[in-house]
Amino acid sequence: MPDFVAPDQPPTDLPAGVRLPRALLYATSAGFGGPGLHLTSLQSALAAHEAGILKRAIGYTDDQSLIPHDRIRSLAAHPVRLLSGLGSARYYGAKKRYVDWITSRELASGKYDCFHGWSGDCLRSLLVARQRGIPSLLEIPTWHRNKGQHKRFETKTEREMRARVGWRARLDQLPPSRQRVLLEYDLADFILVQSTYAAETFVAAGIPAGKIIIVARGADVEKFTPASAPPPVFRAVFAGALIRRKGVHHLLEAWQSLGLKEAELWLVGSVHAEVEAALRASATSSVKVLGFSNDLPGLLRQASVFVFPSECEGWAKVTFEAAAAGLPMIGTRESGDGVIDGVTGWLVPANDPKALAERLHHAYQHRDQLPAMGAASRRRVVDGYQWHHFRQRLRHAWARAAASRPAADSPL
Repeated sequence: MPDFVAPDQPPTDLPAGVRLPRALLYATSAGFGGPGLHLTSLQSALAAHEAGILKRAIGYTDDQSLIPHDRIRSLAAHPVRLLSGLGSARYYGAKKRYVDWITSRELASGKYDCFHGWSGDCLRSLLVARQRGIPSLLEIPTWHRNKGQHKRFETKTEREMRARVGWRARLDQLPPSRQRVLLEYDLADFILVQSTYAAETFVAAGIPAGKIIIVARGADVEKFTPASAPPPVFRAVFAGALIRRKGVHHLLEAWQSLGLKEAELWLVGSVHAEVEAALRASATSSVKVLGFSNDLPGLLRQASVFVFPSECEGWAKVTFEAAAAGLPMIGTRESGDGVIDGVTGWLVPANDPKALAERLHHAYQHRDQLPAMGAASRRRVVDGYQWHHFRQRLRHAWARAAASRPAADSPL
């Protein structure tokens, strides 16, 4: 049965006798230690270190104290810094190509028996792994690049972009193209995704289900904790970048249509230009735009319900942080696996302000249901979505990669 059928099953320790790789190379264009992908990369390298299989991790920073520093190759002094003035897309594209070049050379040394890289970062490295017979895992933080749709390998527009010449065209080609990412999908032995919906987009695009493994990430249940009592007013909270892809404009429309009394909508995150008009149109005393905050746990403890109506996410970590804080959630399937409908919150269709308004109104009218749903949300995270569960899931994935090749007769 494909792994993505039952991602909610709590992971277990590997059975005795299961073979893991002996010398894993892990590479990322992020760093080790810090927020976001830096935290995920650290937890991934830690999973390998705990299992005694981490031979080398490559990334751009080493801001951590959990792994011996001689196991991590930091590219902090990389020459790509000279391109930092070219704009973020070109600069990060150059960083991805540089880490791929370094990693491919490392893989070619023959010191490794498994490779774990990130989508957009490792085409050259996957080619070397394939040539040397090294099993490979490709981690993808979002959906299939085609979003589950069938597309030609190269469209007319993409072909015309590729045919451009000149130094500006070369710079524009630094970010990983769709074709480059699709080739990575083909070369990797296994594809790691974070949610059921993300897995479904790969199957819909023709990727064999047996190649896909869900490795759901985690939340810190010591940092994100429930409030001792409900807030004095009904308070819905959204946290994340304030952009259209996350459904912020639909949330504002739904909230404005309700006109709830003694109720507040808090928007936590950086405001992007694409939602400024919607914010102006919904500017009332009940809508609080708080901006980016370093105290998300404290803000979540002041909420009644968490709302996350995104139309596209691989794994919205904040949804499990809100669950760890004891909040029910109103969200979409496209947001990831953060909601069990009717148990830990409610699912609504993406891009549907009316359905979103109906669920917000239901939560407002039935506040007596919220504590039990919030408690169920936290139990779910405690039982199966902490960071040590993520590390267990990764070790299962690496064991599958090791099993895909015959055991070597002698140590590396």
